[in-house]
Amino acid sequence: MIEIPQFDFPDDKLKEECGVFAIYGHPEAANLTYLGLYALQHRGQESAGIATSDGKSFECYKNMGHVADIFQPEVLGKLPGHMAIGHTRYSTAGDTVLLNAQPFAVQCNKGRLAVAHNGNITNASELREELEHEGAIFQASSDTEVVLHLVAHSRERTLPGALREALLQLEGAFSLVFLANDRLIVARDPHGFRPLAMGQMEMPGGRMCYVFASETCAFDLINAVYLNDVEPGEMVIVGPEGMTRERYAPAQDPAHCVFEHVYFSRPDSMVFGRSVQQSREQLGRLLSLEHPVDADLVVPVPDSGVAAALGYASESGIPFRQALIRNHYVGRTFIEPSQAIRDFGVKLKLNPIRHLLEGKRVILVDDSLVRGTTSRKIVRMVRNAGAREVHLRISCPPTVSPCFYGVDTPTKGELIAANNTVNEIRRFVEADSLGYLSLGGLRQAVADHNADYCYACYTGNYPTELVNIEELLTRKLK
Repeated sequence: MIEIPQFDFPDDKLKEECGVFAIYGHPEAANLTYLGLYALQHRGQESAGIATSDGKSFECYKNMGHVADIFQPEVLGKLPGHMAIGHTRYSTAGDTVLLNAQPFAVQCNKGRLAVAHNGNITNASELREELEHEGAIFQASSDTEVVLHLVAHSRERTLPGALREALLQLEGAFSLVFLANDRLIVARDPHGFRPLAMGQMEMPGGRMCYVFASETCAFDLINAVYLNDVEPGEMVIVGPEGMTRERYAPAQDPAHCVFEHVYFSRPDSMVFGRSVQQSREQLGRLLSLEHPVDADLVVPVPDSGVAAALGYASESGIPFRQALIRNHYVGRTFIEPSQAIRDFGVKLKLNPIRHLLEGKRVILVDDSLVRGTTSRKIVRMVRNAGAREVHLRISCPPTVSPCFYGVDTPTKGELIAANNTVNEIRRFVEADSLGYLSLGGLRQAVADHNADYCYACYTGNYPTELVNIEELLTRKLK
């Protein structure tokens, strides 16, 4: 018998921590960073911030909320300079408060410095305790603040040297962007868990402006050209003397987060050098081959299930119909008129087109099934709209383990696939059938011929030695 979760979670999706953006060599650095963060808004909706420098003055502004609401023209006008870093956050480590909003900016013995981070530092608690014993005072609960303290405590005389020393003490997943008075420094962990792309823009006179972002969709918006990715274990420094690239640590076995291609990233992005749209359509094609069903319609759960549903429909020959309409203007908070209105949260986000669904056998395609509560509501919604049969298809394997590298997964006890069979899950979500893509199918869809991706959430096999596992699990419970 399946155990029904005690709480009705408003969103059954996994969340990613954040998006980062950095730019050097443009007179409107703050404005372009704003646009870059706007393109990365899907990666985090809790808070956003921008730090800028013109080589002399150093400014930083951050607040809770969405990028467009925070950075009004009067705010951007107070952020001068030709270099900037930006961040949009969804918390996976640290509380949801303004103190944890990034970038973090400090004045230390290495000068003025700001940092923004995507990922999760697995030994942050251990490092923080050591630093506090040495007299460090922390203002926030985010693991990112640890990095600044490591830099400040370093005895290396130069900022790049201090950063190298700090980075070598970190474990886990991190794509970091740093801003100093006169230069920009970016770095990526030796396994390359989280993405970090590099691009450029040609300026008048042939000068080059360099940009970095979690996803290439941020480059498209500002007409920057995608060059390549910052390599795992690499540090890139851009300053008055130009750009230099160096290894601060040897590259380890690659462990790119496969969920970037399954769900997180925008389909118009290149992530880990591969088109996200291409991967997702292939996920759907392989899902159709692995779990065919005789039906009338293929219907995506918008928006992240659309590409996989297109692939499923193309491979199966069953018509694709967008029979669930998403309301794109739902804020983070809203007033529920009454608890008696069942499934209100899902209805606020999705509404079925009844005449497309009535009397039909429907294949419902979604990117993931985590706790199962939202999937059950959507299946009920489609059935209540008149569907004769509802067959749920998930374009990734069952999620059976929590992630410690920057994905806000629930604890293992809350992951429905970790504790129940596929048939038990099918009964819980009230579908006529349920099919997950196999692990082999996922590998094939992202063209992982060299074992470059991390599949820990589907296998429980983590690519690094997890430090202080009890503390990490405690943070998951908060």
